[in-house]
Amino acid sequence: MIAPARQAAAAALRAIDGGTELPTALHRVRSALTDRRDHALLTELVSGTVRMRVALDYQIGLHCTRPLASLDPEVRRLLQLGAFQLLYLTRVPASAAVNDAVRLARTGQVASASGFINAVLRSLARAPRPLTWPDGPLAFRLATEYSHPEWLVARWLQRMGEETTRAWLAFNNTPPTLTLAANRTRGTREALADRLRGEGITVTPTRHSPDGLHVTAPGITDSAALLEGLCLIQDEGSQLVGYLGTVAEGGRVLDLCAAPGGKTMTLAGRVGATGLVVACDVRPRRMRVLRDTMRRCQLDRVRLVQIPADGRLPFRDDAFDLVLVDAPCSGLGTLRRDPDIRWKIQPPDLVRLAAVQAGLLQRVASLVAPGGQLVYATCSSEPDENEDVVNGFLATHPGFTLTAPHRTTPHEHQLEAFAGTVMTRAL
Repeated sequence: MIAPARQAAAAALRAIDGGTELPTALHRVRSALTDRRDHALLTELVSGTVRMRVALDYQIGLHCTRPLASLDPEVRRLLQLGAFQLLYLTRVPASAAVNDAVRLARTGQVASASGFINAVLRSLARAPRPLTWPDGPLAFRLATEYSHPEWLVARWLQRMGEETTRAWLAFNNTPPTLTLAANRTRGTREALADRLRGEGITVTPTRHSPDGLHVTAPGITDSAALLEGLCLIQDEGSQLVGYLGTVAEGGRVLDLCAAPGGKTMTLAGRVGATGLVVACDVRPRRMRVLRDTMRRCQLDRVRLVQIPADGRLPFRDDAFDLVLVDAPCSGLGTLRRDPDIRWKIQPPDLVRLAAVQAGLLQRVASLVAPGGQLVYATCSSEPDENEDVVNGFLATHPGFTLTAPHRTTPHEHQLEAFAGTVMTRAL
C-alpha cells in the first residue's frame, strides 16, 4: 500500500507542474488525508521537492543513464519526490521512499518505467555522503547545491559576498516556522499564549515582533483561538511592517494593498476605538478574503473599499495621517515560505513590478496629510523594488523626506526579507 501522504504529494506536484499554485495544490489534496499527522509530511514532501528541484535533478543525473530532459514528466517528478526523501529527510526509511515511488509508477501512466525508477533511486540511496556538487563558476555551484536560480545567486554574490549569500541560501532551504500575530484589539499576546496553552498548543514569544508567537507544537489549524479571530497566521517580518511609521491613537490610516488583512489588524490596534482604518484592495477575490478576516477578527470599525486598478483613488487629498503601501512584489524575500517563487520570477519581472510600485506611490502621495507619513513596504530582497523605487519617488516628490529605512534579513535577524521605508510629508 502506498503511504497516503506520498500519494497526495505526487498528485500535488503534478498539479503544480500543470500551473496550479503550491498552496492551492496542497489544499486540494489535503482533504483526502484522514490522519492529520499526514498533513505535515505532505507539506514537507511537496514544498521540499519544489524547493530543491535543481539540486535533486543534479544528483539524479549522476545515477541516470538517460538525459533528464528526455524523461516523461511523471517519471521525473517521481524521481524528484523519491530523491528528496532519500537526500533530505533522514527520518524516512530509504526502502519506503523507493518502494512507494515504484508503486506510484505502477499504478499510474508510467508503469513501464517502474524498473528504471527503482534502479535510479536505489543507486542514489547507496551514493556516498557527503554529496558531491559540480565544478564551475561560484554562482553556478551555489545555485545547484542550494537549488536557487543562478541569476539571483549571482546578484546576491555581487551585492553581499559569498559568506552572506551562503547563509541566505541555507536559510531559504529550511522549513519555515509557523508564527501567529495576536489581535491586540481583543487581548494581549500574553493572554493569547495562555489561551493557546489551555488548548494544548505550545508557543513561544517572537524576538522582534511585540505581537508574535511561534507555534512549537502542532494543532493550530484546529485552534478555537485562531478560528475566533484572536490571532492570525502571519510571518514575524510581516508583522513588523504594521508598526512602521508614527500614528497616534485616534489617527486616520489608509492600508492600500490590505488583503489578507494582518497588517490592517495591527493598524486597527494602533489607532484604537477612536481612530479610522480604511483597508483597500483591487480584486474581488482579495476583497472577499479581507472581508472574512475583518469579520473573524471582529474589526467592524475598519472601512473596506475596493479600489480601481488605476486612476484617481476615491479619497480626498490630505485625508490620512499614515498611508501604508505594502506593494505587490516579486516575493523574493520569502523563498523559505514560498519555494515555488524562485522558479517563477525572472529579471524582467523586477522591471515590470518596479513600475507598478512607483505608480502606487504616485497615486497615494496627495492623500498623505501634511506632517503625515507614507510607508512603502515589500517582501522583496532586491533593490530594484526597494531603494530604487523609493529614490525615484523622492526625486519627483520634494515634499517628502526619507525618515527611516527598515529591513529584516535572514543572516541578521533569522527572518524573511521584508523591507520598509518611512517617508514624511512636509508641514
